This record gives sequence, C-alpha cells and structure tokens, in this order.
Amino acid sequence: MIDAIKGLGGLNLTSPLEGPNAIGGGMGIGASVQSSATQGPSFADVMANMATDATDALKAAETKSFEGIRGTANTREVVDAMMSAEQSLHTVTAIRDKVVSAYLEIVRMQI
Repeated sequence: MIDAIKGLGGLNLTSPLEGPNAIGGGMGIGASVQSSATQGPSFADVMANMATDATDALKAAETKSFEGIRGTANTREVVDAMMSAEQSLHTVTAIRDKVVSAYLEIVRMQI
C-alpha cells in the first residue's frame, strides 16, 4: 500500500513562489513559460492499487494464520502478518469514511 502512495511522488507540488514563474526567476517580463506537466497515476489507479495491496495483506495474514495452526509458521510471523492486515484494514476504513464524508458534503452543497 505504501508503494501506491510513493507513486504520487511524480506529481509537481511546488508552491507558486518557486520555479520558473517566481519573481526574480531569471525570466524577463515578457518571457513566456511553457510548463510541461508531469502525468502521474490517476486517482482511480492509486485507489485500485491501495485496494489490491490491502486485499493481498489480508490474504497473506489468512495464509499465515493457517500455517500457524498447522505448526509450519512461528508465532512472530503470524502476528506480523495479522498486524499488517489490521493496519491495512484500518487504512481502508479511514479512506472509505473520508470519501463518504466528502460525498455527503458535496450533496449538501446548495447550487
């Protein structure tokens, strides 16, 4: 799931006071600046990757718990897998709550 968030690193998040359009940026007053926007992953792609990662963590935890029951995995491996799955589940739940809250706010807006 963290890898999906790291994929957002390609986005350009500079402030308006930085970069080529800044005052004193070395450009003349009449100079035109052509910005080349970097195309990063879409919001839907990031959400899909995060959902896939969360599902994989839950499946891995389930597999480790069965291995622990059979006696082929030690307790530490099972606990680590379960904690990772729990963290993924909490993250997914928090994101879902934020999306629903944002949707309800938009619905309540007066046009």
